[in-house]
Amino acid sequence: MSIETLHTDHAPKAIGPYAQAVRANGFLFTAGQIPLHPVTMEIETGDVSAQTELVLSNLAAVLAEAGVTWAEVVKTTVFLRTMDDFAAMNAVYARVFGDARPARSTVAVAGLPRNVSVEIELVAALPGR
Repeated sequence: MSIETLHTDHAPKAIGPYAQAVRANGFLFTAGQIPLHPVTMEIETGDVSAQTELVLSNLAAVLAEAGVTWAEVVKTTVFLRTMDDFAAMNAVYARVFGDARPARSTVAVAGLPRNVSVEIELVAALPGR
């Protein structure tokens, strides 16, 4: 089995002992993305909609680096600080994903890094691999 780490400057650099994403066995596995601006490494302080926009923008950059689109995403996991934010997050998520409908889990958690409102990770199929 071949495992390859992936990095793009268009998404926040890893701030710990992990990779932005890993290619393995025909799939791309991303690290959870929080609403961290890739250039400044500052947190988006807006509401959950603004934070979700940035998280999905960061994930789009990782997908682009791997040569895949939202259509190849097979699974997402959304972590929310509170389920009260579900509708606002879901509206942004639905718009960004368009016709793509990956499997998804959404859970409320006791806390997220840097006290953000949302974190999202995903798995995508790598075409032709």
